[in-house]
Amino acid sequence: MAKTQTRASYHHGDLPAALVAATFELVGESGLQDFSVAEAARRTGVSISAPYRHFADREELLAACAIAACQELKRRFDAELAGERTPAGQLSAVSAAYVRFAAEQRPMFEVLHGAGLDKTKHPALALAAIEALAAAEAAARKLTPTGSDEETGTLVQALTGLSQGHATLLLDGAFGDQPSAVDLAADRARAATAALLRGRSLLFAEPKAR
Repeated sequence: MAKTQTRASYHHGDLPAALVAATFELVGESGLQDFSVAEAARRTGVSISAPYRHFADREELLAACAIAACQELKRRFDAELAGERTPAGQLSAVSAAYVRFAAEQRPMFEVLHGAGLDKTKHPALALAAIEALAAAEAAARKLTPTGSDEETGTLVQALTGLSQGHATLLLDGAFGDQPSAVDLAADRARAATAALLRGRSLLFAEPKAR
């Protein structure tokens, strides 16, 4: 079914989107390291040279996939943020949503964190990442002492490490292999985020002299 849908998309004239979809299929089946542009072309039903009309190389195709992943994250984050009233509740919900994203869209997660893409070389990806986090950063800013960029960045960095850590542990099987593992990991990420936010003042304290 997925292959049919990919080829149908191409026949309607959207080869880049079809190649992105095929790439996610292949990463889901065989992992990121074994992915090749030639195989994505075959999966899409075009010649192995056709992708290079749209993407200069493998990295550029993966960057397009990473942009699609950021857009999916933004959709999920925005939905969670809209359902919560307080900044702390919003950020806790975003952490849980990130864990679910990793489980439900594992190829996207792997491309985002395993492709080694340099955002300075891919401005569109850098912008997509900023847009995905914009609303969460706005919520985080409200929970800092002065609302400065530095404080906001410090808090967002801590929250990112927490949610990404839970997502990675889930994919590594640390929460078990039962269907309930995703719910457990998401709930743990939500609770850990709430705990971090309650103690966030420690993030902004002056470091003690050694």
